[in-house]
Amino acid sequence: MIRTAILAAALSGLWLLLSGYFDKALLLGFGAASIAVSIYLARRANVIDDEGVPNGLMPGIFGYWLWLAREIGKANIAVIRHALAIDLKLSPQMLKITSPTKTNAGLATFCNSVTLTPGTVTVDLEPEYFVVHALTEELADEDAIMDMGARVARLESPSAVQEAEHQGAAAIANPGTGTKTGGGAP
Repeated sequence: MIRTAILAAALSGLWLLLSGYFDKALLLGFGAASIAVSIYLARRANVIDDEGVPNGLMPGIFGYWLWLAREIGKANIAVIRHALAIDLKLSPQMLKITSPTKTNAGLATFCNSVTLTPGTVTVDLEPEYFVVHALTEELADEDAIMDMGARVARLESPSAVQEAEHQGAAAIANPGTGTKTGGGAP
């Protein structure tokens, strides 16, 4: 029951934050109804379990969200700068990223964070790695992506941070060259 209450509080906060409606009773009622239906369906599908509400991620998640919002803002500015440039110089990149996360919730958080950041999108997910498409070389910053992964790993457990430092992002290599795949759409 506590997981249901936590999920309800988290969904309510997210709905209020994303909708921006705080004073329209009808819309607040629709929001509450949609949250109630979502929770009912999640309970009925037996989704609310240890991974359904990732309690291990909860203590530091708000700090992570603030950091992620700042990163999204910085990436937005970079994408806008490229879009408005007179000499539009895109150099698409595909990166193969080894995830430092240990849980499904951590992996989902990491992949979704990459996708939320403008200019990058997670295009493939395998058990050992995932593939990221970036619009430019600047946005294909492996160190920044691995920093994001280390932050998600820290949400999971302190020991995951040490392991994250030993794993790295590897570019999808052309055979024998060790270079990133770039210069065209995936």
